This record gives sequence, C-alpha cells and structure tokens, in this order.
Amino acid sequence: MRTPVRGRTTLMAMAALTALTLPLAACGGDSGSGDSNSKTVTIWSSIDQPVQDGLLKSLEAKIKAGGDDITVKWEKVENINQLIITKIQSGDTPDIALVPQPGVVKQMNDLGAIKPIDDAVDMEALKASMMPGTLESGTIDGKLMGMLVSANVKGLIFYPKKAWADAGYDPASVTDIASLQALTDQMKSDGNTPWCFGIESDTATGWPVTDWIETLVMKSAGADFYNQWVAHEVPFDSDEVKAAGSTMEGLLFGDGNVLGGVQSATSTNFGEAGTPMFDAAGPKCWMLNQGSFITGFFPDDVKADLDANVGVFGFPPATAGGENPVEGGGDLLTMLNDSDNVKKVVSYLSETDIGNDAAPGSSFFSPHKDFDVSLYPNQVTKDEATYAYGSTAFLFDGSDAMPAEVGTGSFWKEMTSWISGEEDFDTAVGNIEANWP
Repeated sequence: MRTPVRGRTTLMAMAALTALTLPLAACGGDSGSGDSNSKTVTIWSSIDQPVQDGLLKSLEAKIKAGGDDITVKWEKVENINQLIITKIQSGDTPDIALVPQPGVVKQMNDLGAIKPIDDAVDMEALKASMMPGTLESGTIDGKLMGMLVSANVKGLIFYPKKAWADAGYDPASVTDIASLQALTDQMKSDGNTPWCFGIESDTATGWPVTDWIETLVMKSAGADFYNQWVAHEVPFDSDEVKAAGSTMEGLLFGDGNVLGGVQSATSTNFGEAGTPMFDAAGPKCWMLNQGSFITGFFPDDVKADLDANVGVFGFPPATAGGENPVEGGGDLLTMLNDSDNVKKVVSYLSETDIGNDAAPGSSFFSPHKDFDVSLYPNQVTKDEATYAYGSTAFLFDGSDAMPAEVGTGSFWKEMTSWISGEEDFDTAVGNIEANWP
C-alpha cells in the first residue's frame, strides 16, 4: 500500500519495511538520467496503479499528437520517499520521480539531484491554473523544483446522507467553526453522538490528530502563520496552536461528543472509525473529519452507491466568508534529467487535461482549479473539488514538511498522549517544542 494513501503518511508504518522493498528497485534500474539523447523517459512513482495508468494514457496521447519520438517507461515503486534518496546516492535514478512530500523534494535538491522545472513548463499558465499555494509547496529559492501532478484533500467532514436528511441536519448551516460547534451541540441535545474519531494506525498511531490540529491552525491563524509554524519560524507551542487545541477540545472532548469517548480513539483504527455512521440501526456517530481517501475504507454496500449514502463538506473557516485555506497533499514531480525529451514530458504532465483519463476511473484528484470536474466519478469527489478549488490557499500537510523527528515522531506521539489523557495539550506541544531538532 502506498505511502501516503491518497496523500496521507498514515501508513508510514510501512517505512519499517523499507529494507524489504529496496531490492525491488532493481526493476527501475534502467535509468535514462545520464543520457541527454535518450528517446526513453523513465518515471518512478508510488501512486495508485489506476491513477498511473490514466495519467500514462493521456501522456502517451499527447506525445503522439505532438509527433514526438519518445517512449515513456513509468514504473510503480514502493516507498518512493526513501527509495529515491537511496538511488540518488548510488547514482541510479529515473528521469522523473513523483514524491509525496515537500521535505523529500528539498532533500533531493540539497543533494543536487534535481533540475528547475521553470524552463520546461508555461509558468504563467500554471500560475493561473493551479490551486493557490500548490506551486509554492515545490518552490525552493525562487525556482520550481517540485510540481504537483496529483493531489488529495484533507479537512473534509463526511456524514451519512440519508440519516442527516431524516434528522433535518443541514450541511449548508456550517459556515464557520462556531456553527460547527453549534451543530455538534445540537446533535448531542437530540440524543446523538456527533463525532466518529479513530487515531490508531499501528506504528503511525496519532496522525489523524495532527491533521485536525493542522486544519484548525490554518483555519484560525491563517496561511501565513501556518507556513511559519511548519517551518519553525514561530514556536511549535505558540498561542495560536494552543487555541487550535482548545477548539478541538470543544468539539471532541465533551461527554458524548465522540463514540466511545475521546480516549477510545487511541484503540479505534482510523480506517474503521467512520463505519458506525452507516450502522443498519442508524448512525452511532454522525460526522467524520478525514481526507478524501477515506471513502475507500467505508463498507462495501456504502461504496456501492456512494452518492446516495455519503455527504461531504469542507471544514469551515474560523469566520464565515473569511480566509479559508485547505489542507492537502499529493505527488510532486521532480526532474532529475533536463534533456529535451524529459522537458517535453514534464510540460505535458503540467497541462490541466493530463488527468482527463485518470479521473473517471480512479482516485485521481487534479491540482488544477480549472479542471473539468464533470470527469470525476461521483458527486462526493465533485463536492470535494468545489471545496478545494474555492479555497484561498492549498497548504501541504504540515507533518509531511516538518523534520521527521517531529512530523512522524514527536507530533504523533505527543498528540496520542493528549488524546489518551496522559497529558494536557499545552504540555504535549511544549514537549514537541522542547525537542525540536
């Protein structure tokens, strides 16, 4: 299973298996990165196979239409984040690698392994087309070093559509965080349990809490502060972060707010947390805050008619009509060879319609806000797109960009300790700040 799953480093527990996956990399060893005249362009990624197949179909059609004598060899590899660094160090790399973390792009750049993309693409067209913030996520020292090709969205609130309609709950009423709190309170007064919540993920336990906090920080403190926080230009335990923790406590920590109580989340698997929404006897919990990938974990009978069973809306801004950034992730294209043929492939992959064949039959989500949303396979994805494309900024998952000791280390660990009741939020974020590398 890829890391991240639909853009989430949730399953970074798989990193423990890196030693097992590295030998498989030999399948990608036929690199064209050292041959400026090669007609074969090699691409490595860990994206889902149906997404890869759809992108490759569109890419090959563009190459044919352009009359280019180029053959694309696109290989799916495991754990691209660690594999690509290992292969850079051994001098055995592809021409293009799609990596899901800005931190890895920076690491590749620090190793001198990647080339600026600016000259290979139409930057003005990209600036007009891409969601705000996406280009910035791959820009280093003023140069575009990583270009988002496929994306995912987080901070999405899923709900059981039929039950909500019967109960008279209206997603349109949620216009700010205060109204989300009011809806939470209304559900409780109706005798319902508002929130589904699970953070167990084997050795990656705790990551769903980091998504909650990141979303609340960006919504309440704004995109600029969020980026400063992720870069540690402000303390991890800043007052704005503590305020986000307080907001989360208001939504989840009250008696009856979470199915089984908030502490039960440490033993509730993230992929199973939403299942009780669709219980045959009626919802046991009524809302789940997660990423767009989570629908793949819903029960089969729910997925069989997703639009009839599932509704979704974006986590609201702090103030109705105010700044409304969205958290997300995705696969950033890096160019390890700047031959003419590689640049042509990169240019094709930058075009809005490169996802036209991938979108209808896969989990593909375009980072282009002018993408034809009618191509998405269901209304749920179209609603996710409406939310994301209308955001004021697309901000990469903070824990993916923080140093690994924090992002997939102390951040997960300390948030789990907070949820389990072992320590309060201020202590948890204080510990992270004190141990920032």
